[in-house]
Order: sequence, then C-alpha cells, then structure tokens
Amino acid sequence: MSRKNLIANALVTAALSLGSLLATSAMAAPATLDELLEQTKTVRQREEQLNAEREAKFKAEVDKQSALMSEAQAELGKQRKRGTDLAAAFDANEKKIGELQAQLEARSGNLGELFGVVRQVSNDFSSVVRSSMISAQYPEREEFMNTLSATKAVPSIATLERFWFELQREMTESGKVVRFNTKVVTPGGAPAEATVVRVGPFNAMADGKFLAYLPSEKSLAIMARQPDEKFQDAAKALQNATSGYAKTVLDPTRGVLLTIYSLRPDLMERIEKGESIGYVILLVGFIGAVLAIFQFGYLLKVRAKVLQQLKNVQLPKLDNPLGRVLASFTGGSAKKLEEDAEIVELRISEAVLKEVPKLERFQAFLRLAVAAGPLLGLIGTVVGMIITFQSITESGSSDPKLMAAGISQAMIATVLGLGIAIPLLFANAWLTSMSKAILQVLDEQSTGLLAGILEKEDARRA
Repeated sequence: MSRKNLIANALVTAALSLGSLLATSAMAAPATLDELLEQTKTVRQREEQLNAEREAKFKAEVDKQSALMSEAQAELGKQRKRGTDLAAAFDANEKKIGELQAQLEARSGNLGELFGVVRQVSNDFSSVVRSSMISAQYPEREEFMNTLSATKAVPSIATLERFWFELQREMTESGKVVRFNTKVVTPGGAPAEATVVRVGPFNAMADGKFLAYLPSEKSLAIMARQPDEKFQDAAKALQNATSGYAKTVLDPTRGVLLTIYSLRPDLMERIEKGESIGYVILLVGFIGAVLAIFQFGYLLKVRAKVLQQLKNVQLPKLDNPLGRVLASFTGGSAKKLEEDAEIVELRISEAVLKEVPKLERFQAFLRLAVAAGPLLGLIGTVVGMIITFQSITESGSSDPKLMAAGISQAMIATVLGLGIAIPLLFANAWLTSMSKAILQVLDEQSTGLLAGILEKEDARRA
C-alpha cells in the first residue's frame, strides 16, 4: 500500500474517533449506575460498529490497491515483453539491412562508378548552366541541375535521360541564332518585355543593345555601358535580318571581352583624364588649327589671283601681291630711268618685302605650337608620375589600380602634346611651301621688271 493511501486511512480513523467522542459528550450525564452501565454499553456497541465499518473500508482499500498493483505488474510484464520483441525486431532489421546493403552493392556493380561520373559531370555542367545565356531562355534547367548535383542517391533512368537531354540541348543551342521574347532588366533596374536575339551562348542583344546574363536574377540585362557604335550597328543589322547572312560581333568568352571592351574610355573621357594640362594643350592646338586653316584659305585665294595676274602683267591689279608690286613701277618711267639701278633694285625689294608679312603670318605661332606641344605633354607626364608616386606612398603598396589614374594622366598628356604637334608641323610646312611659291613668283617678276628697266636705260644711253 502506498504512503498516500495510509495517510488517507489514518485521517478517516481520526475523524470517526472524533465524531464518537463528540457524540458521547453530547449525551446527558447518567443519574444512576444503571444508566451509566446502559450508556457505556451503548457507546461500546457504537464504537464496535464504527470499528467494523473502518475495518471493512480498510479491507476494501487494501483489495483495491492489490488490484491496482496486479494491473501495474501485468502492464510492466507486457511492456517488458514488448521491449524484448522490439529489440529482437531491431536486431533482425539491422541484419536484414546489412544483407540488403550487401546485396545492393553486389547487384549495383558498375553503377557506383557511373554515379560518381554522373555527379562529377553534373557539377561541372551546373557551373556552365549557371552562367550560360541559354539559361535565360530555359530557366527551369538550372533547378534540375542543382538538384542532381546535390543528391546522394543513385539517379534513376528518367533522371539520367533528362541529364543527357540537357547536355544535348546545350550543345545544340550553342550553334543556333534564335529569337525569343523575354523580360530584360533595363539600366534603371526595371524589367521590360523585349525581343531578344541570342547568338549561341556568346552574345545576346535587344533593340540594338548588347545584353549581359545575370545568374543571380536568372535573366538578361541591358549593359549599362555599351561598346562603340560599330558594334551596336552590327547588333542592329543582325536583329533586322530575316534570312541569309549578317555581319555581327561574336565574343568567344561569353561576354567577358565585350564587357572589358565596353569599359574602354572614349575620346572625351581620355581627354578628361589629361586634366588641366590636357585642356591647355588642346587650346593651343585649337588656336593653331584655326589660324592654319584661315591662312591656308588666304594663300589659296592669293595664289589664284597671282596666277590670274601672270596672264596679264601689263595691267596690274591691286587685289593681289604681284599686281601691287608691278603697280609700284607704273607711271613716271622717265623718272625711273634717271634713277640709279641700285635704288630701283631697293624699291623692288621694298615692294616685295611689304607682301611678305601677310604671306608668312601665323607661321611663327605654328612653329611655337609645334615646339610647345611636346613640352606641355612632358609637363603632364611629370604631373602624372608625381600623382602615381603619391598614391604609392599613401597606400604603401604598388597596386596597379591605384597607379592607373596617374599613369593614365601622364600618357594622355604626352599623346595630346604629340597629337597637336605633328598635324601643326605638317600644316606649317604646307603653308611655308605655299608662301614661298608665291614669293618666288614675286621675286621672278620683280627681277624681270628690274632687268627690263636696266635694258631700257642702256639703250637710251647708247
């Protein structure tokens, strides 16, 4: 019997005794001995009855506890038997699993090697699928390849057939130029419906813009920076083509070279990298080019008029240098004949020299620009190298990315200096040859004029 039940029985017995005492004390006090005897007899009978009731109740509790104990022991035996049966079943299952595992290994044969090959190839092919532009057209295959690569079970026949199909589709689509509709990510980040032309796994384009594949988004995106116009024109030509052959751009690295090429700075960006020295060089070159063009036009006009004047030297015109030189000796022939030959020669030289400044103007500045261009470029080179060494000092390392800005500025300044010096050198040489040709005509005609005057003077004296 449990401790809890014993405590309960003791409490019941105490309660009954307390009730008996209360009942006895409630009786009236006996007056005679007979009444006392009768009262005692009554109390005794009542106590015996109460004790009998308590004993009956106690026996009932004992029987109940015995029944519960029997049930608990029976349940314990049942659970022990069940544990023994489960242990035996577990041992039997372990033995059977071992036998089945050995049977599986024996029957699988070369399937284990096949599974290893499939897993290795699937891992390699998953990386190809993850970065291939073809996945933008068939996005569901990437999930299949990820599942196949992560599984540790022997693949089924259906899985192997699907794997073979994906390998074959990758090879087949690599040799196709296809057109399909899909959503592309614009430079602003918003998706937009577009007609995409894909050249195998190498290039993709839409609306004449080249696209890049985003593996994380599993979609195509318009490159924020596009390559040169000639590349975009080739992309548009391919998109507009419906049959036959079309010239286009093909990137064998699947977008890497195209991305690198698009990052090349254009002409304005290269000029901006030259900074203030570059702008000074360009200003000098621009002024020199404007002056050279202006003088070239002037000399062309003067040469045309001089050639026209050569056809009629008897009627000089004042709109050209030759005409003005000839006009300086017209009229007053008697006076000219009286003058000394040396004086006449000096006057002819004076007339020719008056035309020289206009014919040779701006050539001094062009020669200065030709000499100053490389020097300004050298200044930019020195400044760029100073920036490069300063970046090395500040960072404490010779990282090419840190030195790129200074080296770029140094090289751009050198290129700009040579870029203005070489064209201006040719322009100055051309202008010099044109002005010398005109001056040669003036010298020839003035010398001929002087010879004619001297002949007339000799004939008069004779």
